[in-house]
Amino acid sequence: MTTTGASDVPPRSQSARRQTITEYVLEHSTATAAELAELTGVSLMTVHRDLDELARLGVVRKFRGGVSALPSSVFESSLDYRMGVNRAEKEAVAVAAAELVEPGMSIMLDDSTTALALARLLVDAAPLTVVTNARRVEEVFAGVPQTRLIGLGGEYSHTHDSFLGVPCVAAIEALSVDMVLVSTSAVDAHTTYHQEQDVVLVKRAMLAAGSRKVLLMDASKTRRTALHRLCPVDEFDHLVVDDGVDAGLLAELRERTDVRSAKVTGATGATRATGATRATGAHS
Repeated sequence: MTTTGASDVPPRSQSARRQTITEYVLEHSTATAAELAELTGVSLMTVHRDLDELARLGVVRKFRGGVSALPSSVFESSLDYRMGVNRAEKEAVAVAAAELVEPGMSIMLDDSTTALALARLLVDAAPLTVVTNARRVEEVFAGVPQTRLIGLGGEYSHTHDSFLGVPCVAAIEALSVDMVLVSTSAVDAHTTYHQEQDVVLVKRAMLAAGSRKVLLMDASKTRRTALHRLCPVDEFDHLVVDDGVDAGLLAELRERTDVRSAKVTGATGATRATGATRATGAHS
């Protein structure tokens, strides 16, 4: 009998399997390694490798024989982990959001992986002024012709690979931009949430600095809550989601803001959003 090990599994399959494990543990609070092996159809050895990696990334807490979810109702894992999950959905959202950005604008991007996907699409949209607290977004725009790049300083967060804290908030408060584009951990029909106070303070400052406010959310973050309220949904001028959001929630959200739903295509990572549908709600 051939046993499947982590080294035998293609990276994309490995990433999808670890996301499946994460979602199962979040839903059930705890899980045994045997349960997860049955769930994913791989060996116990492979599951233990996955759990070791997820524990290292701060996604789950491992104990003898299994794992438990972290105390927060929604965890904020490391950037490296977040970059590997829901990639097609984030890229589709980014494509639809890019349609809102026009040459000559000043925009502010947060440290979300969806904003990073958007940044990569905007390198040819110059002239632009780009303000960000995300180190990897800075790398995207560094040296791009006709792009004015403003990096927000502050206390460096290894988990987010970005700058946070009081100095970052102060730098944001000194600026005013045409458009702010952010993501966050959770959203329900009325409110957006995040579980980390330092991140909430920076995002709130960013939203206050923008003439237009855009929320970027993939479907995995919907119908969830977290510890801290960020702001009501109707404070955003636009909400860009992927087509995985259920119809009932989408209808509720459209009562509060302009919603653009991006179609996710491509099963191998070469993702494109083939279009976005717009429904104008109470807030434009």
